[in-house]
Amino acid sequence: MADSFIQGIDAHLAVAAALRDRAGLLQGMADQIVSTLKAGGTVYTIGNGGSAADAQHIAAELLGRFKLDRPAFSAAALTTDTSTITAVANDLGADRIFDRQVEGLVGPDDLVWALSVSGTSPNILGAIKRAKEIGAFLIGFTGESGGEMAGLCDLCLNAAHASADRVQEIHVLAYHLICEHVERILA
Repeated sequence: MADSFIQGIDAHLAVAAALRDRAGLLQGMADQIVSTLKAGGTVYTIGNGGSAADAQHIAAELLGRFKLDRPAFSAAALTTDTSTITAVANDLGADRIFDRQVEGLVGPDDLVWALSVSGTSPNILGAIKRAKEIGAFLIGFTGESGGEMAGLCDLCLNAAHASADRVQEIHVLAYHLICEHVERILA
């Protein structure tokens, strides 16, 4: 029985070790977020399910605080307004819940940070395409294959695993590292 726990821990450690090779990418993402915030832009985050929770977590770390007492950074999760989400889903379809918000809120000086384990979620892809039309910078977090999303983002982290749990665990580690760097630079 304990072997299954050990196998899960070993898989996690292997994916985390692969993240070491992506430290430059994480640095580039953090630097772009710093540039966006310094220029007066906002970081908007999106995701479905567990990735929605991660999107909210990222926005909270940036807007609230992570490790340091400092002024708030402009960040918002587009996963939290249930009235907007349900109205858009009802009136325009669930595939439009994020791109409609991007259309109304995001400008060319902003950054959209999308999370999708598969990289194929229609509502995420629609939002990315809309943000690209607007001229916003796009950061993606996805799984091993990256789906269509990987090719649409300016910078994209593909966690080195196909299983959603391992991918999301690495996403948490990666965004905590990014948030820590952003806070350290801007605080």
